[in-house]
Amino acid sequence: MRDLTDASPAAIAAKRARVPHEGLGVEILACQKPDGSWRRADAPAWLTTLFTLLLLRATGVDRAEPAVESAVARLEMGMRWNDQGGCWELRPPETGGNTFFEGEEEPCINGGALAIGACFGRPPESLARRLVSEQLDDGGWNCEAPKSTRSSFHTTICVLEGLLEYERAVGSAHQIATTIAAARWRGEEYLLERGLFRRRSTGEVATPAFLELAFPPRYHYDILRALDYLRATGVPPDPRVADALHVLESKRQAPTSVVGGMDWKTDGRWLLDRAYDEALTVMVGESAGEPSRWNTLRALRVLRWADGHSGPILP
Repeated sequence: MRDLTDASPAAIAAKRARVPHEGLGVEILACQKPDGSWRRADAPAWLTTLFTLLLLRATGVDRAEPAVESAVARLEMGMRWNDQGGCWELRPPETGGNTFFEGEEEPCINGGALAIGACFGRPPESLARRLVSEQLDDGGWNCEAPKSTRSSFHTTICVLEGLLEYERAVGSAHQIATTIAAARWRGEEYLLERGLFRRRSTGEVATPAFLELAFPPRYHYDILRALDYLRATGVPPDPRVADALHVLESKRQAPTSVVGGMDWKTDGRWLLDRAYDEALTVMVGESAGEPSRWNTLRALRVLRWADGHSGPILP
Protein backbone atom coordinates (compact mmCIF):
# COMPACT_ATOMS: atom_id res chain seq x y z
CA MET A 1 0.00 0.00 0.00
CA ARG A 2 2.70 2.47 1.03
CA ASP A 3 5.21 1.28 -1.53
CA LEU A 4 3.01 0.71 -4.58
CA THR A 5 -0.18 2.79 -4.49
CA ASP A 6 0.83 6.26 -3.24
CA ALA A 7 -1.86 6.00 -0.58
CA SER A 8 -2.34 8.93 1.78
CA PRO A 9 -0.48 9.03 5.11
CA ALA A 10 -3.80 8.65 6.91
CA ALA A 11 -4.71 5.53 4.96
CA ILE A 12 -1.27 4.03 5.55
CA ALA A 13 -1.45 4.77 9.28
CA ALA A 14 -4.86 3.14 9.50
CA LYS A 15 -3.57 0.02 7.77
CA ARG A 16 -0.46 -0.18 9.97
CA ALA A 17 -2.62 0.12 13.09
CA ARG A 18 -4.34 -3.13 12.11
CA VAL A 19 -1.12 -5.17 11.88
CA PRO A 20 -0.80 -6.03 15.62
CA HIS A 21 -4.41 -7.21 15.67
CA GLU A 22 -4.72 -9.22 12.47
CA GLY A 23 -2.93 -11.93 10.52
CA LEU A 24 0.80 -12.41 10.88
CA GLY A 25 1.30 -9.51 13.27
CA VAL A 26 -1.07 -10.77 15.92
CA GLU A 27 0.29 -14.32 15.52
CA ILE A 28 3.84 -13.16 16.21
CA LEU A 29 2.88 -11.12 19.26
CA ALA A 30 0.77 -13.98 20.65
CA CYS A 31 3.76 -16.36 20.50
CA GLN A 32 5.96 -14.28 22.80
CA LYS A 33 6.93 -15.98 26.05
CA PRO A 34 6.52 -14.29 29.47
CA ASP A 35 10.30 -13.69 29.65
CA GLY A 36 10.13 -11.66 26.44
CA SER A 37 11.66 -14.24 24.10
CA TRP A 38 10.22 -16.23 21.23
CA ARG A 39 11.01 -19.94 21.45
CA ARG A 40 10.65 -23.30 19.80
CA ALA A 41 11.95 -26.62 21.05
CA ASP A 42 14.41 -27.25 18.23
CA ALA A 43 16.26 -23.90 18.21
CA PRO A 44 18.11 -21.66 20.66
CA ALA A 45 16.13 -18.74 22.05
CA TRP A 46 18.30 -16.08 20.41
CA LEU A 47 17.78 -17.55 16.95
CA THR A 48 14.02 -17.71 17.17
CA THR A 49 13.72 -14.33 18.87
CA LEU A 50 15.95 -12.51 16.41
CA PHE A 51 14.41 -13.79 13.22
CA THR A 52 10.82 -13.66 14.46
CA LEU A 53 11.30 -9.99 15.33
CA LEU A 54 12.88 -9.30 11.95
CA LEU A 55 9.73 -10.78 10.40
CA LEU A 56 7.60 -8.49 12.58
CA ARG A 57 9.67 -5.54 11.36
CA ALA A 58 9.02 -6.60 7.76
CA THR A 59 5.26 -6.33 8.31
CA GLY A 60 5.58 -2.54 8.68
CA VAL A 61 3.89 -2.59 12.07
CA ASP A 62 3.70 0.73 13.93
CA ARG A 63 6.10 0.57 16.87
CA ALA A 64 3.88 2.98 18.85
CA GLU A 65 1.04 0.48 19.00
CA PRO A 66 0.65 -0.53 22.68
CA ALA A 67 0.84 -4.26 21.92
CA VAL A 68 4.13 -3.78 20.08
CA GLU A 69 5.67 -1.49 22.69
CA SER A 70 4.69 -3.91 25.43
CA ALA A 71 6.33 -6.83 23.62
CA VAL A 72 9.53 -4.89 23.01
CA ALA A 73 9.73 -3.69 26.62
CA ARG A 74 9.18 -7.26 27.86
CA LEU A 75 12.13 -8.49 25.80
CA GLU A 76 14.33 -5.59 26.89
CA MET A 77 13.69 -6.31 30.56
CA GLY A 78 13.54 -10.09 30.46
CA MET A 79 16.53 -11.28 28.42
CA ARG A 80 20.30 -10.77 28.35
CA TRP A 81 22.98 -11.85 25.89
CA ASN A 82 25.91 -13.62 27.50
CA ASP A 83 28.33 -16.41 26.69
CA GLN A 84 28.11 -18.48 29.83
CA GLY A 85 29.60 -21.87 29.17
CA GLY A 86 31.28 -20.54 26.04
CA CYS A 87 28.02 -20.23 24.07
CA TRP A 88 26.22 -16.98 23.33
CA GLU A 89 22.53 -17.20 24.17
CA LEU A 90 19.65 -15.16 25.59
CA ARG A 91 19.41 -15.86 29.30
CA PRO A 92 17.61 -14.41 32.36
CA PRO A 93 18.76 -10.91 33.42
CA GLU A 94 20.24 -12.14 36.69
CA THR A 95 22.92 -13.96 34.66
CA GLY A 96 24.23 -10.60 33.43
CA GLY A 97 25.21 -9.36 29.99
CA ASN A 98 23.81 -7.11 27.28
CA THR A 99 20.19 -6.34 26.64
CA PHE A 100 18.86 -7.88 23.43
CA PHE A 101 19.23 -4.58 21.59
CA GLU A 102 22.88 -4.20 22.58
CA GLY A 103 23.77 -7.38 20.70
CA GLU A 104 26.47 -10.02 21.14
CA GLU A 105 29.67 -10.56 19.13
CA GLU A 106 28.91 -11.60 15.52
CA PRO A 107 28.17 -8.76 13.09
CA CYS A 108 25.61 -10.75 11.09
CA ILE A 109 23.58 -11.21 14.28
CA ASN A 110 24.29 -7.71 15.55
CA GLY A 111 23.14 -6.16 12.28
CA GLY A 112 19.74 -7.74 12.86
CA ALA A 113 19.68 -6.69 16.51
CA LEU A 114 20.54 -3.12 15.50
CA ALA A 115 17.77 -3.05 12.87
CA ILE A 116 15.23 -4.33 15.39
CA GLY A 117 16.30 -1.94 18.14
CA ALA A 118 16.25 1.07 15.84
CA CYS A 119 12.92 0.07 14.30
CA PHE A 120 11.24 -0.40 17.68
CA GLY A 121 12.54 2.68 19.47
CA ARG A 122 15.70 1.29 21.09
CA PRO A 123 18.55 2.46 18.82
CA PRO A 124 21.77 1.34 20.58
CA GLU A 125 24.63 3.71 19.75
CA SER A 126 27.22 1.37 21.28
CA LEU A 127 26.24 -1.39 18.86
CA ALA A 128 26.23 0.94 15.87
CA ARG A 129 29.73 2.12 16.75
CA ARG A 130 30.93 -1.44 17.22
CA LEU A 131 29.71 -2.45 13.77
CA VAL A 132 31.37 0.54 12.15
CA SER A 133 34.64 -0.36 13.89
CA GLU A 134 34.42 -3.91 12.51
CA GLN A 135 34.18 -2.87 8.86
CA LEU A 136 36.89 -4.55 6.78
CA ASP A 137 39.29 -2.92 4.36
CA ASP A 138 37.28 -4.01 1.31
CA GLY A 139 34.21 -2.19 2.66
CA GLY A 140 32.08 -5.07 3.93
CA TRP A 141 31.80 -7.25 7.01
CA ASN A 142 32.38 -10.90 7.86
CA CYS A 143 31.41 -12.90 10.95
CA GLU A 144 34.67 -14.84 10.51
CA ALA A 145 36.86 -11.73 10.92
CA PRO A 146 39.61 -11.26 11.91
CA LYS A 147 40.44 -14.80 10.81
CA SER A 148 39.06 -13.85 7.41
CA THR A 149 39.99 -10.49 5.90
CA ARG A 150 37.52 -10.81 3.01
CA SER A 151 33.98 -9.61 3.43
CA SER A 152 30.88 -11.76 3.14
CA PHE A 153 27.82 -10.81 1.08
CA HIS A 154 25.65 -12.35 3.81
CA THR A 155 27.14 -10.46 6.74
CA THR A 156 27.42 -7.23 4.78
CA ILE A 157 23.72 -7.02 3.91
CA CYS A 158 22.75 -7.81 7.52
CA VAL A 159 24.92 -4.96 8.81
CA LEU A 160 23.85 -2.50 6.11
CA GLU A 161 20.18 -3.03 6.94
CA GLY A 162 20.91 -2.39 10.60
CA LEU A 163 22.95 0.75 9.96
CA LEU A 164 20.30 2.20 7.65
CA GLU A 165 17.55 1.59 10.22
CA TYR A 166 19.74 3.14 12.91
CA GLU A 167 20.55 6.18 10.78
CA ARG A 168 16.85 6.80 10.22
CA ALA A 169 16.06 6.40 13.90
CA VAL A 170 18.60 8.91 15.19
CA GLY A 171 18.34 11.39 12.33
CA SER A 172 20.89 13.20 10.20
CA ALA A 173 21.71 15.72 12.94
CA HIS A 174 23.02 13.07 15.34
CA GLN A 175 26.76 13.20 15.98
CA ILE A 176 27.27 9.70 14.61
CA ALA A 177 25.12 10.13 11.48
CA THR A 178 27.99 11.14 9.20
CA THR A 179 30.08 8.18 10.36
CA ILE A 180 27.20 5.78 9.75
CA ALA A 181 26.53 7.20 6.29
CA ALA A 182 30.19 6.83 5.32
CA ALA A 183 30.27 3.21 6.52
CA ARG A 184 27.11 2.44 4.60
CA TRP A 185 28.55 3.95 1.43
CA ARG A 186 31.63 1.74 1.69
CA GLY A 187 29.47 -1.32 2.31
CA GLU A 188 27.24 -0.49 -0.64
CA GLU A 189 30.31 -0.07 -2.84
CA TYR A 190 31.46 -3.54 -1.82
CA LEU A 191 28.23 -4.94 -3.26
CA LEU A 192 28.04 -2.63 -6.28
CA GLU A 193 31.60 -3.33 -7.34
CA ARG A 194 30.48 -6.94 -7.67
CA GLY A 195 27.26 -6.14 -9.51
CA LEU A 196 25.39 -7.45 -6.44
CA PHE A 197 26.11 -11.08 -7.26
CA ARG A 198 29.44 -11.54 -9.03
CA ARG A 199 33.02 -12.25 -8.05
CA ARG A 200 35.07 -9.11 -8.42
CA SER A 201 38.06 -11.09 -9.70
CA THR A 202 36.36 -12.98 -12.53
CA GLY A 203 32.88 -11.53 -12.98
CA GLU A 204 31.37 -14.99 -12.50
CA VAL A 205 28.30 -15.57 -10.34
CA ALA A 206 29.68 -15.79 -6.80
CA THR A 207 27.06 -18.26 -5.58
CA PRO A 208 24.00 -19.52 -7.51
CA ALA A 209 21.85 -19.02 -4.41
CA PHE A 210 22.36 -15.26 -4.75
CA LEU A 211 19.99 -15.41 -7.73
CA GLU A 212 17.30 -17.31 -5.79
CA LEU A 213 14.71 -15.12 -4.10
CA ALA A 214 14.11 -16.08 -0.49
CA PHE A 215 11.67 -15.00 2.18
CA PRO A 216 12.15 -14.85 5.01
CA PRO A 217 15.87 -14.52 4.27
CA ARG A 218 17.22 -15.09 7.77
CA TYR A 219 20.90 -14.09 7.36
CA HIS A 220 21.11 -15.16 3.71
CA TYR A 221 21.93 -12.79 0.87
CA ASP A 222 20.24 -12.60 -2.51
CA ILE A 223 19.82 -9.98 -5.21
CA LEU A 224 16.28 -9.05 -4.23
CA ARG A 225 17.33 -8.40 -0.65
CA ALA A 226 20.20 -6.21 -1.87
CA LEU A 227 18.06 -4.32 -4.37
CA ASP A 228 15.35 -3.74 -1.78
CA TYR A 229 17.96 -2.35 0.60
CA LEU A 230 19.26 0.04 -2.04
CA ARG A 231 15.71 1.12 -2.83
CA ALA A 232 15.13 1.87 0.84
CA THR A 233 18.12 4.22 0.94
CA GLY A 234 16.38 6.51 -1.54
CA VAL A 235 19.42 6.95 -3.79
CA PRO A 236 18.87 6.68 -7.56
CA PRO A 237 19.69 3.26 -9.00
CA ASP A 238 23.37 2.83 -9.74
CA PRO A 239 24.15 1.59 -13.28
CA ARG A 240 25.96 -1.35 -11.72
CA VAL A 241 22.65 -2.90 -10.58
CA ALA A 242 21.48 -3.35 -14.19
CA ASP A 243 22.35 -7.04 -14.42
CA ALA A 244 20.69 -7.80 -11.10
CA LEU A 245 17.54 -5.96 -12.20
CA HIS A 246 17.53 -7.94 -15.44
CA VAL A 247 17.70 -11.20 -13.48
CA LEU A 248 14.89 -10.03 -11.22
CA GLU A 249 12.68 -9.09 -14.17
CA SER A 250 13.41 -12.40 -15.87
CA LYS A 251 12.09 -14.30 -12.86
CA ARG A 252 8.64 -12.77 -13.14
CA GLN A 253 6.07 -15.39 -14.07
CA ALA A 254 4.54 -15.15 -17.52
CA PRO A 255 0.78 -15.51 -18.01
CA THR A 256 -0.46 -19.09 -18.02
CA SER A 257 -3.36 -20.03 -20.25
CA VAL A 258 -6.20 -21.83 -18.52
CA VAL A 259 -9.81 -22.50 -19.35
CA GLY A 260 -11.58 -19.17 -19.48
CA GLY A 261 -8.48 -17.01 -19.87
CA MET A 262 -5.36 -16.31 -17.85
CA ASP A 263 -4.31 -17.88 -14.61
CA TRP A 264 -4.27 -14.72 -12.53
CA LYS A 265 -2.86 -16.57 -9.55
CA THR A 266 0.54 -16.68 -11.22
CA ASP A 267 0.33 -13.99 -13.90
CA GLY A 268 2.98 -11.36 -13.26
CA ARG A 269 4.03 -12.66 -9.85
CA TRP A 270 7.33 -13.95 -8.53
CA LEU A 271 7.83 -17.38 -7.07
CA LEU A 272 9.34 -18.19 -3.71
CA ASP A 273 12.64 -19.85 -4.53
CA ARG A 274 13.71 -20.50 -0.95
CA ALA A 275 12.36 -20.03 2.57
CA TYR A 276 14.65 -19.87 5.58
CA ASP A 277 11.81 -20.19 8.08
CA GLU A 278 13.10 -23.04 10.22
CA ALA A 279 13.73 -20.78 13.22
CA LEU A 280 10.37 -18.97 13.26
CA THR A 281 7.55 -19.47 15.73
CA VAL A 282 4.90 -18.72 13.08
CA MET A 283 4.20 -19.91 9.56
CA VAL A 284 4.61 -17.32 6.81
CA GLY A 285 2.10 -19.20 4.69
CA GLU A 286 4.14 -19.60 1.49
CA SER A 287 5.88 -22.59 -0.07
CA ALA A 288 8.97 -22.80 -2.26
CA GLY A 289 8.05 -23.06 -5.91
CA GLU A 290 4.73 -21.29 -5.46
CA PRO A 291 3.77 -17.65 -6.11
CA SER A 292 4.94 -15.42 -3.28
CA ARG A 293 3.20 -12.28 -2.06
CA TRP A 294 6.33 -11.23 -0.18
CA ASN A 295 8.64 -11.62 -3.17
CA THR A 296 6.11 -10.00 -5.50
CA LEU A 297 5.71 -6.98 -3.23
CA ARG A 298 9.44 -6.49 -2.86
CA ALA A 299 10.15 -7.05 -6.56
CA LEU A 300 7.44 -4.61 -7.68
CA ARG A 301 8.65 -1.85 -5.38
CA VAL A 302 12.23 -2.41 -6.53
CA LEU A 303 11.20 -2.10 -10.17
CA ARG A 304 9.17 0.99 -9.34
CA TRP A 305 12.26 2.53 -7.75
CA ALA A 306 14.34 1.53 -10.76
CA ASP A 307 11.86 3.32 -13.02
CA GLY A 308 12.27 6.49 -10.97
CA HIS A 309 8.84 6.67 -9.36
CA SER A 310 9.71 6.85 -5.67
CA GLY A 311 12.23 8.20 -3.18
CA PRO A 312 13.26 6.76 0.18
CA ILE A 313 10.76 4.50 1.89
CA LEU A 314 10.38 5.73 5.45
CA PRO A 315 8.79 3.93 8.40
